[in-house]
This record gives sequence, C-alpha cells and structure tokens, in this order.
Amino acid sequence: MIETAKVAKIIRLITVVPIMALFTLVTLYRVNPDIFLGTYQYALSIIFLTALPLSAYLLQKILPRFRHKGREGQRNLAIVMGVLGYLFGIIWAVSAHTTEELLLVYLIYFFSGIGILLFNKALKIRASGHACGVAGPILILTYFIGTKALLSLLVLLSVFWASIKTKRHTLSQLVWGSVIPIFALIIAVLQTG
Repeated sequence: MIETAKVAKIIRLITVVPIMALFTLVTLYRVNPDIFLGTYQYALSIIFLTALPLSAYLLQKILPRFRHKGREGQRNLAIVMGVLGYLFGIIWAVSAHTTEELLLVYLIYFFSGIGILLFNKALKIRASGHACGVAGPILILTYFIGTKALLSLLVLLSVFWASIKTKRHTLSQLVWGSVIPIFALIIAVLQTG
C-alpha cells in the first residue's frame, strides 16, 4: 500500500503549473482547435505556457542568484519564468494577430502571475502559486467548454489536500491562490471584450 505522504508528493508533482498549462492547451486543442489557428500557434503556446515556465526548475540549479536559495529560490524563479513566458505569449499573440480566445488565455495566465507576485512580494500575503496554477486552468476550461470542466475541481481539492499534507501551504494560502485567477479572468475578459 502506498503511503499518503508519497501520494501527496505525486499529486503535487503532476499538478505543477506548467503541466496544468499543458493539460489545458491539449484539452482546448482537442475540443476547440480553432482557438489556435493551426498547429504552429498551438506549439508556440506550449513553449510560452509550459516550456519557459518549466525551464525555471533547470535554471535554478545554474543561476547564482537562485542556486543557493533552495525551494524558495526555485519558487521565485518559477514565478519569474512563468510571467516572462506569459508576457512573451501576449506580445506574440498581439503581433501575430492570433485569435481573441488565445490572447485571452495568455492574459489570464499573465494576470494570474502578476497577482501571485503582488500578493507574495508587495502585499506580503503568501498565496499559493500551485493552487493558482490549478484553479486558472479550471476557469479557462469552464469558460471555453462549459460546466463539464468543473469536474476538474476534484483536481484542485486533491492539490489542497496534498499541499496541506506535505506542509507546503496552509488552507488560507491555497484559498488566496485559487481566488487570484477569478480576478485574472475578469480583467482579461474586460481587456479583450
């Protein structure tokens, strides 16, 4: 029988923000490929929302500023690389005249990343980037494919459990992280609407 601590670690590992972004992009491409106007835009979306943010985990080991800061350094670099990837996605989406829907996806990710930065750095309220990175995709999928995507709330609940079990976050940190994408979605819709 697998220990609950191991299950919690596995849940946290497979639900990191870039992996959830990849899941979101794959789902959107399968359900509504017109969002991407072809595989080129789809592939670039994977680079901006998955590959660049994932690179933080490798870069943290070689960048002097983050190398010796352990998990906190990794977390900070992940936020920076995520926001950079989202910003590059927005710049590309605007310059390449992608669909409004794809721009909306980039904006939701970008505003969520900015929200995490604001909470954690400016307001000194620790909001879970992990919860944000799971709640955001649930909102994106619900927005584009409807209420059946709300079944993904089970994933968010499992992340809450796993994060508390591994003592990575408190309940309030998880709730703050989950609320940020709601505001990101509202702001993004207002920007594109």
